[in-house]
Amino acid sequence: MSSGGYLDMDLLRLSTAGSVDDGKSTLIGRLLYDTKSIFEDQLEAVERASSQRGEEYVDLALLTDGLRAEREQRITIDVAYRYFSTPKRKFIIADTPGHVQYTRNMVTGASTAELAIILVDARNGVLTQSKRHAFIASLLHIPHLVVAVNKMDLMDYSEDVFDDIRRDFLDFAAKLDAPDITFIPMSALKGDNVVDRSENMAWYSGPTLLHHLEHVNVGATRNLVDFRFPVQTVLRPHQDYRGFAGRISSGSVRPGEEVLVLPARTKTTVRAVDTSKGEVEEAIAGDSVSIRLADEVDASRGAMIVRPANVPNVGTHLDAFLCWMHEDAMVPGRNYLIQHTSQRVQAQISKVLYRIDVDTMHRQDSAGLGLNEIGRIHLRTASPLFYDAYKSNRETGSFILIDPGSNVTVGAGMIRGPVDESPTEKPVSRDVVWEPWNIPLAEREVRAGHAPLVVWFTGLSGSGKSTIARELERRLFAMGRSTMLLDGDQVRHGLCGDLAFSDADRDENQRRIAHVARLFYEHGNIVLVTTISPFAKNREFARSLVPEGRFVEVHVDTSLDVLRQRDPKGLYAKADAGEIPNFTGISSPFEAPTSAEIVLDTNSMSVQEAVERLMLDLLER
Repeated sequence: MSSGGYLDMDLLRLSTAGSVDDGKSTLIGRLLYDTKSIFEDQLEAVERASSQRGEEYVDLALLTDGLRAEREQRITIDVAYRYFSTPKRKFIIADTPGHVQYTRNMVTGASTAELAIILVDARNGVLTQSKRHAFIASLLHIPHLVVAVNKMDLMDYSEDVFDDIRRDFLDFAAKLDAPDITFIPMSALKGDNVVDRSENMAWYSGPTLLHHLEHVNVGATRNLVDFRFPVQTVLRPHQDYRGFAGRISSGSVRPGEEVLVLPARTKTTVRAVDTSKGEVEEAIAGDSVSIRLADEVDASRGAMIVRPANVPNVGTHLDAFLCWMHEDAMVPGRNYLIQHTSQRVQAQISKVLYRIDVDTMHRQDSAGLGLNEIGRIHLRTASPLFYDAYKSNRETGSFILIDPGSNVTVGAGMIRGPVDESPTEKPVSRDVVWEPWNIPLAEREVRAGHAPLVVWFTGLSGSGKSTIARELERRLFAMGRSTMLLDGDQVRHGLCGDLAFSDADRDENQRRIAHVARLFYEHGNIVLVTTISPFAKNREFARSLVPEGRFVEVHVDTSLDVLRQRDPKGLYAKADAGEIPNFTGISSPFEAPTSAEIVLDTNSMSVQEAVERLMLDLLER
């Protein structure tokens, strides 16, 4: 038997959204009033307030507008939760405002809903705001939508008006992921089709709103298959008891089952499942339990217990939708904290792919996100997360971002999946299929204790690239960092020994070095590449092979006059004499970087000064 989690209760969580004057507060008030979910003194207060305002009817909206300022402005400005029940079901309503400036509130209120009621004023039809609400509901993967066409009494209960609105909404909804949409014509003020069937709309044969709410399928968003148990804490009340406590996010667990503990990937079996009432034979999603394991396992808060044959994604680079919730705009590259299940680790937004115009659903190029804006981003975390796509598991597919200075929540996100880090250039050999890495990069990062990088040194011959890189690698190695130095001359003695110095051969030389650098990157190294790499297209290709923010271009900049004076190998003298053809900077062009992450002016900078500058930058990264 289950220990009695929320799946044992017939509970429907729903959200409401509507523009000003659509009648949302009146509708909620009508539900509360007609289901007798209010006290007599509440009703008397509403009747008294309605009379004082000169209303000819009882203004049921006052049941939900709890703030005096809201009543005066006739605007509900925050998320409020209303509770009521019928003999068939319990309900929790997230009453969310629908104004453009409150997108964050709708995302918050609807994030746990299984049904969304979108109010449409019959006088106005489907407005931009209606589309906004439907889009957000679709983005949150709310499985059931109800389009409540309200104020039908002001349109003489016209079937044609209702049909036109239904047709317009369905045309728009064809672009959405909205599998179940129900349309109900109603008058919240008069009570038509809210709780009781309307005698004024005999042409409508569908359910009333309450009947639909009582009978719609509950549990569509609850993942009953994938067992996910984020560990909140370790319980050790005495030396004979050691349990991992937390709340089951999804799936179920029984004593005797084999489980896997992440991140250590330790296999063991469940000895017992305890609740506040004692041991149970099964626990399900929503239950707060303590799991005792058969073996001593090293795990703490942030670990996750799963089944060996059903493991979530493990990674540090996520593709997600993000709703920004703070007045201060989001800053890509800045450090935030991510709260995901029981984990809280540092994170950076590495890339904003686009911002979504939630009124038109068009994608817009954007360098960041402002208050109430929604966009698709790439996010990198300091430690691996154990996650699923939000579409399949809301609990392990959602997260919030926190400002580490103020501890304020600044964003809410929905994970789409891992960032595709497969090669950008397709294999050239026939019948060869790309195979994923045997040991994921995230696991290598954990063991190495640092993130990998590709540091690409470019500059003319003799500028000091190799000398600086060698000293830098020695410093990093002494600090315990995993490193690899790829020197252009060394590569020319083996891998690229068959290439000369024509433009075509230079391109192939750079292509090979770039792919080798990526291989070492995927093994968790800080890869230092020292090569002239005279063409911008080759450097950009190398950059494209690793995730954004993981490639650091270093331009070692030295003038030709200084290089001619130094000329330790006599190469410039030979090139000036015409003895070396295709010599970069003399008889072959060098395309200097225009936006390198770091520029080292080695006309006057010493090797030690250059290394100190690089160390500060790399440690910060």
